[in-house]
Amino acid sequence: MEMPEWQVHEYNPDLYFLRQSGCTDYEKPFVFLLFGAGRALLLDTGSRRGNIAPQIQLTVHRWLVRNNRASIPLVVVHTHSHSDHVAGDAELQALNDPGIPITYVAPTVEATQKFYGMRRWPDDPGSVDLGSRIIDVLAIPGHDAAGVALYDRQTAIMFTGDSVYPGRLYIRDLLAFEKSNERMLRFTEGKVLAHILGNHIEQSRTPYLDYPVGTMYQPNEHEWALSRGALLEIQAGLAGMHGKPQRIMYRDFSLWPVAPLVQETDETRAAFKQTQKQQLDHMWDQTQP
Repeated sequence: MEMPEWQVHEYNPDLYFLRQSGCTDYEKPFVFLLFGAGRALLLDTGSRRGNIAPQIQLTVHRWLVRNNRASIPLVVVHTHSHSDHVAGDAELQALNDPGIPITYVAPTVEATQKFYGMRRWPDDPGSVDLGSRIIDVLAIPGHDAAGVALYDRQTAIMFTGDSVYPGRLYIRDLLAFEKSNERMLRFTEGKVLAHILGNHIEQSRTPYLDYPVGTMYQPNEHEWALSRGALLEIQAGLAGMHGKPQRIMYRDFSLWPVAPLVQETDETRAAFKQTQKQQLDHMWDQTQP
């Protein structure tokens, strides 16, 4: 049976959202493709078994045809360094297409800081000009040391990686995460902010209810986009912890400190295995109980 590996949504003619199928990996991450007059930017490369290169190649070439162009340089960057967002790096680096010359920026603090011109990490912002399209960049460590948020001035969308999205916000460095959220609040103050778009949807439409880790099929997902109000809620929750990590559930997301702050337990590992087994057993009949 033929199943699409990627769902592609054209937000506008120069911005595409791609989501990896849950049939390839339960993480179902989003990646983002932005076009400027001079070059394009691919934000993240997906998770395991994504086979992303053919889809990016197809999407870019369709854009080239629409714009009567023969080629456009593509810069591959990342929101952070975790495996479910960099798994397609190698196949894109190996892509030999004269219409899409690729520049690769490694998901490290050093490479990220240099590419965006961020003088002091994590305090100073940076930017990249795609050609009549400027993307502002903030360092937001806390979930991952190399985490960044990108603000597209053209659409007023902020891309927040795994730091803000409808789901479990895994916090690996509590102090850094709080400072990063403060940085996003300061940056967005007084600016138009159309949407906050993270890399996953784990929350259901039922308030306070998320999908278990390992869920492939999510028929009742929460709306993907969040507002600046989520940043305010996050900041209040972090302040209320007083430096002592605890899990706090909100209507649209949850704050979820993890190792080394909170160790994974046998219970959580067992829950993942049970969820994966149930999902795989019913891969082809997901509408059945």
